Amino acid sequence: MTPSADIMRLLLHTQHIFKKVNEDMKLDVRNGSGIQVSHLNTEIVERKGKGHPDTLCDMASEELSVKLCEYYIERYGRIMHHNVDKCVLVGGQSNSKFGGGEVIEPIYLLLVGRAVGGVGDDEQVPIGRIAVKHTGDVLKKQLRFLNVDSDIIIDYKIKSGSVDLVGNFEGDVEIPRANDTSLAVAYAPLTETEKITLEVEKYLNSSKIKRKYPAIGEDIKVMGVRRGRQIDLTIAVAVISSQVASVKEYNQVKRDIKGLALEIAGKITDKKVRVYVNTADDSRNKTYFLTVTGTSAEHGDDGQVGRGNRANGLITPYRPMTLEAAAGKNPVTHVGKIYNVTAQQIVDTLIKEEPEVEQASCYLVSQIGAPINEPQVVDLEVYSEKHIDQIMDTAHAIVEDALEEIPNTWKGFMKREYKLF
Repeated sequence: MTPSADIMRLLLHTQHIFKKVNEDMKLDVRNGSGIQVSHLNTEIVERKGKGHPDTLCDMASEELSVKLCEYYIERYGRIMHHNVDKCVLVGGQSNSKFGGGEVIEPIYLLLVGRAVGGVGDDEQVPIGRIAVKHTGDVLKKQLRFLNVDSDIIIDYKIKSGSVDLVGNFEGDVEIPRANDTSLAVAYAPLTETEKITLEVEKYLNSSKIKRKYPAIGEDIKVMGVRRGRQIDLTIAVAVISSQVASVKEYNQVKRDIKGLALEIAGKITDKKVRVYVNTADDSRNKTYFLTVTGTSAEHGDDGQVGRGNRANGLITPYRPMTLEAAAGKNPVTHVGKIYNVTAQQIVDTLIKEEPEVEQASCYLVSQIGAPINEPQVVDLEVYSEKHIDQIMDTAHAIVEDALEEIPNTWKGFMKREYKLF
């Protein structure tokens, strides 16, 4: 019997090749140690949409970081130390009903972190005003039916940073030093199940769909489960109560959502796809996923930074993941943010330049105080028909270019070019 490609890779797993990228870091390129995710019989993927309470917290933290960066640059000519990567949302109470409803008790959102509040004798940075006003502006854009003046309370507890981290951030060095000992991981390419789960939520939350189907709220969660060649999508969608006058109209919205999801899935796979929408609905007890604002946060569902999507926008238990929350960390020295982007760029480029690489993962780990472009190790796990020796030069060049670019990554964060949740 001829061994399968996956078994052959397992037999070759002990082969490790190291090459120096610089004096303080080694590149490890190795064969994959298991079966590729797309070859497994079962696969599970989750995506929390932009109106989910956890995603709202990620979004609020990251947008506050961007706004602080803009203020620091305008006033001081440089980004000052900050980490506003903690945020919690306490769900409110609402009374939704077909044709209308109201928020009875507002949502409460608390931004927490550390940030430089002033330099020398300079006046204090208006952190509170930036946090409250800008977060309100962001939420107003993301949730069409949320009244930021009455439906939510935005609060903050942001203090000055610790002496050692501020000193590390402000050190007079050419290359910034790592703000933490942290790790990041990325993988490529996405499987069909991953692509479908991601793209269905993005499509349902697109401006095009909102214009055509205004009853579809922003709080959308997609769970994709593949068994063999069958993919089941369970989709929870907050329906806007003011936009549906009856159960009949509500059920039509559910049918529309199912059709839209199947439309996207059909463009990605030829596998059988089944779609289930709002399966917790109970017509006997007259309970439906109706919301006034488009998010479950209005009625008891809470949220927190880091509990939702990983940096690539998905929750994938069959893939390597880290618990690091990238949103809200400073974009200059916090490797918990920067390395997620760098690792993704490395695997995406490797897949593009080496078509024989079927699946790749990149692990990066930093050491606090070391230059941010000198990780302790770059570990590349590769599934490829080519021998590792044949892709080593390509991998080396890709990693070297990616590390060289790290000190400029902050510019991309400022322009919101990178996916973080």
